[in-house]
Amino acid sequence: MNISATAESIKNKPTLLVIDDEAGPRDALKVILRPFFNVETAESGSAAIRLLNSQRIDLITLDQKLPDRQGLDLLQDIKQHHADIEVIIITGYGSLKSAMEGIRHGAAGYLLKPFNVTELLSLVKQTIEKKQRLDFLRHFIGTTTGLWGSETESAQAWKELFAGYQAIGKPASDSTPCAEQTPDPLPLLSDLLEAKDRQLLNHCSRVSFYATLLANRINLTAAEQKSLALGAFLHDIGKIGPEPYRFADDEITVTGESIGNRHHPEQGAKLVSALGLPAEVGQIIAYHHERWDGSGYPFGLQKEGIPQLARIVCLAQTFDHLTAELPDRTPLSIDDACQQMLAYAGTHFEPKLTELFSRVIQECKASLPAMAIATSPTDRSDS
Repeated sequence: MNISATAESIKNKPTLLVIDDEAGPRDALKVILRPFFNVETAESGSAAIRLLNSQRIDLITLDQKLPDRQGLDLLQDIKQHHADIEVIIITGYGSLKSAMEGIRHGAAGYLLKPFNVTELLSLVKQTIEKKQRLDFLRHFIGTTTGLWGSETESAQAWKELFAGYQAIGKPASDSTPCAEQTPDPLPLLSDLLEAKDRQLLNHCSRVSFYATLLANRINLTAAEQKSLALGAFLHDIGKIGPEPYRFADDEITVTGESIGNRHHPEQGAKLVSALGLPAEVGQIIAYHHERWDGSGYPFGLQKEGIPQLARIVCLAQTFDHLTAELPDRTPLSIDDACQQMLAYAGTHFEPKLTELFSRVIQECKASLPAMAIATSPTDRSDS
């Protein structure tokens, strides 16, 4: 669905909801965006919720300060109950911290008032194309079984997935075939995680960051560091299947118990086997739930039989499950999480790595949340 001011019928236009309590900015956005969207408006959070519950909305522009609630609070409700709606925050009260919080909670973009019209239209276009990609991926993983099938079926499904994904945003008249070279899979893989659940993407991003913090303190080659950053980011890729996903329902305790899907390590390793990624990436995905004393899964590996990079990701993902801030859940403090993990050094975790991980986290704890949100696997693997 390309944004273009053609004579396309109104019913085929996407619908945009402007949420702003000030009439001036609300009317300005209506004038600017009406050629491209069916535009609805709401001057409060409660009015916005009523509209969201009564009609289909594709995109929202959201002011950060509303008369009845904070914009970030409303954003969290929107992403929880209407995950397929993309949100752009447009506000005059912005700061780096609030922008990062908005992105963490699922906002697709952030603009400050007074905004530049060209920048607004560019961000809106990018966001609509993002929604198209995520909608395509949600449909694909919800209806296609080939990714989880035989080696031949999986390879064919990935080919179809890449072709459909790359076609989004291209003009309908552009029939130029894609280059023969294999495309970079990371943008697609990142969008797959987000299409499944924004919390899954956030978790995987944080785990990759925490793993890389530890990697910087041990003797790894540049290739191993890149494999670690990517493998940590993809460690839960096996959870993108048709089964429902909620991070809070998949909590992993420090004792190694899991109430989630115990098949996802094998499923994930099999899923990415057709992509030609380094072998270490597949090992991380397959073995990140193995325990030092052999009590983990899926293979019951122990001690040095568990690849070192998988041992690192085991620590990083456990730390994130213990400390992640989520609605209706009280996370542990960084100090308490480290203490709990140290108590299991020698049973569930490699002792020396656990001590080093705890030391590194303590040294960086003042800026951990901001750093984990602000970086991406591409940034980290190139550092």
